[in-house]
Amino acid sequence: MSKYSIGIDFGTLSGRAIVVDLSDGHIAGESVMEYPHKVMSETLPDGTPLGSDWALQHPRDYLEVLYTVVPQAVRESGVNPADIIGIGIDFTSSTVLPVRADGTPLCFEERFASEPHAYVKLWKHHAAQADADRLNEVAAERKEKFLTRYGGKTSSEWMIPKIMQILREAPEIYGEAAAFIEAADWIVLQLTGEWTVNACAAGFKCLWSKRDGYPSEDFFAALDPRLKNFVKDKIKGRVTPVGRRAGRLTQSAACRLGLAASTAVAAGVVDAHAALPAVGVVDKGKMLLIIGTSSCDVLLSDREEAIEGICGIVEDGVIEGYYAYESGQSCVGDLFDWFVNNCVPSRYEAEARCRGINIHALLSEKAAKLAPGESGLVALDWWNGNRSVLVDSELSGLIAGVTLGTKPEEIYRALIEATAFGKRVILDTYEAAGVKIDELYACGGISRKNELMMQIYADVTGREITVSACSQTSAMGAVMMGAVAAGKAAGGFDSLDQAAKLSRTDKVYRPIARNVGRYARIFVEYKRMHDFFGKKCDVMKKLRELKKESF
Repeated sequence: MSKYSIGIDFGTLSGRAIVVDLSDGHIAGESVMEYPHKVMSETLPDGTPLGSDWALQHPRDYLEVLYTVVPQAVRESGVNPADIIGIGIDFTSSTVLPVRADGTPLCFEERFASEPHAYVKLWKHHAAQADADRLNEVAAERKEKFLTRYGGKTSSEWMIPKIMQILREAPEIYGEAAAFIEAADWIVLQLTGEWTVNACAAGFKCLWSKRDGYPSEDFFAALDPRLKNFVKDKIKGRVTPVGRRAGRLTQSAACRLGLAASTAVAAGVVDAHAALPAVGVVDKGKMLLIIGTSSCDVLLSDREEAIEGICGIVEDGVIEGYYAYESGQSCVGDLFDWFVNNCVPSRYEAEARCRGINIHALLSEKAAKLAPGESGLVALDWWNGNRSVLVDSELSGLIAGVTLGTKPEEIYRALIEATAFGKRVILDTYEAAGVKIDELYACGGISRKNELMMQIYADVTGREITVSACSQTSAMGAVMMGAVAAGKAAGGFDSLDQAAKLSRTDKVYRPIARNVGRYARIFVEYKRMHDFFGKKCDVMKKLRELKKESF
């Protein structure tokens, strides 16, 4: 009789659950729900205004999703709950919330309902950039060893800068919080009653390493004397490797989910990283491109090298026995959505409706008829800042070459090309540091839906790209981690290597020689713009300062 595992994937805009047959990887049931409060970037639920570059969420949304999508997915599957042996949870990161000693978020309390810092800071909360700059400056001055693991810079998207912002702007919230916890670990806490710190987020987002632990008290004191005991006072729970069991469902959680209280729950994991075993990326030299609203790249290697501008190197960060390197881009799918929502004329919308296709499909169709370079455009892909390799959230987007004759599909293609050029900069940076990339894989909705984009990526990088056959790779990876947490004796697996046998791949995109040559020439111009606006010219930051003055 088949055994099953559940993967729960908490994304930027929604959460989903899948129930998977561990004998063949078949998705037996699935449910998805959008967060009721969505991303709060302008006001809190009570109308309290937010500043520039804020991105918050409400933790009640996570609970509503959890206790809605899991029972729905189980009902759809028709599976006997007794045959469900494991649960895995993945989450966007760093997504952080301040909580009481019992795990209650501060924003649940009436006294803090109007305090922005009491809510969840989503990964793309960039209002802590000044704090990230301060952290980088102090770490560089002190020659902190950890800084080399993060390409020389940490990001405002990570945990510690967000907490520094809380301490600086709302010290009462910092003082009232018994702990700051990643949202993935908070969900594990709700399910098991166990405080854990998942090693993936701790390593990639909170400066922890398997060998050295967290940075020293002296370092935190140098940031701010009030932070000296930050780790001891505000981080609660043991660091737990990916795929290990964090606990089992409490009776209360089991009743709400309709599952057995004996069900194993895996330690949490960052959503992008969860996808690796789901695509079969479990050994060295393979890089997975997770392409969605943003883009995350994860490479497995057997060596540790300092690389400029990467997001981190974490030993055993995803697959035990390997160093996992992370890099990425802060804006991919969001960039294309911005364009279609704000810059496409009504006649294009009318044509798409008449033909029964969406506007992205129409623009892709028109853009596919263009040859590389035909538009005369080149763009920078920094609409939401640069994650790698410049690590600067205050950079912004740019399109060069626009004329009165420029068409929407030309801009659309130029934006796709910009994200591909940004990816090439990242790949070239790895190779220059001596870290070899043998194979590229891709997953995420865009990789399966937009053939033009994937072909452009192959042409720009000059590499074959193998696309996952699974539409829910992060959730599928979480499934595998739940199955490993349960163990082989219970009907699961003893390692992620074993669980990866459930992975499936689909189409392979191969570079087209004539396009590779054309894009090589355009890339030279992209790189000139990249280095000038990213390293030499501060016009983008000056404009951002003027914008902030209006708040």
